[in-house]
Amino acid sequence: MPTIDVNQLKRKAQSENEKITWQWLSFTNSARKDNLQLYHWVRVVNGVPPTGDYSFAKYNKSVDVIKYTDEEYEKHLTHKAWTKEETDQLFDLCERFDLRFVIIADRFPSSKTVEELKDRYYSVSRAIVNARASSPGDVVGHPLIKEPYIASQETDRKRALSLLLSQTKQQERKDVEVLAHAKRITEARKSIKASEEPKVPAISDSGPLGADKDNAADPITPSGQFPSTTNPASEIASVMASLRTLRVYLRTYALDQMVQAASSSAGLRTIKRVEQTLQDLGVNLKPKVPTKAVCAEHLELRKEILTLLNLQKQLQYKEAEGSSFRDGSYSETPGTPPKQALRAADLDRTFTPDSLNIGGERFVKKEQKRKGPGRLSEAPSSPAQSKRPRKA
Repeated sequence: MPTIDVNQLKRKAQSENEKITWQWLSFTNSARKDNLQLYHWVRVVNGVPPTGDYSFAKYNKSVDVIKYTDEEYEKHLTHKAWTKEETDQLFDLCERFDLRFVIIADRFPSSKTVEELKDRYYSVSRAIVNARASSPGDVVGHPLIKEPYIASQETDRKRALSLLLSQTKQQERKDVEVLAHAKRITEARKSIKASEEPKVPAISDSGPLGADKDNAADPITPSGQFPSTTNPASEIASVMASLRTLRVYLRTYALDQMVQAASSSAGLRTIKRVEQTLQDLGVNLKPKVPTKAVCAEHLELRKEILTLLNLQKQLQYKEAEGSSFRDGSYSETPGTPPKQALRAADLDRTFTPDSLNIGGERFVKKEQKRKGPGRLSEAPSSPAQSKRPRKA
């Protein structure tokens, strides 16, 4: 058996001038009303016994039961099923046993149930609180007014509890099987819904001309239209059909599904811009009160923002196309880098026959072949070569 070394225990430092003794002294408890004197051992320092109330008297807690006068009873508390003597006795027992209504019902002389005793006590207390208040608004936060006792609800609760506790093992197993079957149905519906949802295509790291991921998420065709692999109307119709199979669902869940269906044809960058526009307008991404009308307006606002962003992109494309027509030739298309202009030194340089050597005549013939019939050049032809110089 393990032992404890007494020397290892922590001891409170004791000054040299203190003298501690233990004495058998009497004490009184403020929780008792009969002034009973009892005795116990007390730690006395330097011969001075401790003063004050009994240390365990602070744990004596009691309920403040409301008192009423005869005038208040005649004016506010009369009841055909209760006499004044029965009401007085009820309140005396409530104060004596601290609202332990099971004991109160056992000690009460009349055959009253626990619910009837509770209903009478709380109804009288509530009537007294309302009668003594200067205005009804002053006692709105009072517990007796804020949370009134309802005997019928208490009876129904106890009846349901008794039915639950009286179930047999066979009934409990049946309930467990029903809950397990309901869980399997829920998981099956979730898997069906996940399979019906469109998958977001993966975006490659590299695109044409070194485009980044954001630009690859929102491609634009040369005609200025945005390609859509799915039709938002058909997506919304499929979402509504899947929601009807659930029968019961949260409206916020339905709103999320509708938003995904409406923005299925947009890229990730466009969806982020829609959310940023909502934040700039001071609109929550999810409505705080998702009623049917609020969800419909929220969805319509998202559609309008998406249309606005698409129109802005088309406008930017058209402006770029117009500027390319103004700056370059008609054969250039938007997105094509402009051709480098001829250097001024090449334009101003004069023609020298010696620089062509033997290729000068051949160069003229190629130029004449490149031009079609009827499209002769108006520029003067190059001077004729007399003879090819022979090699030395």
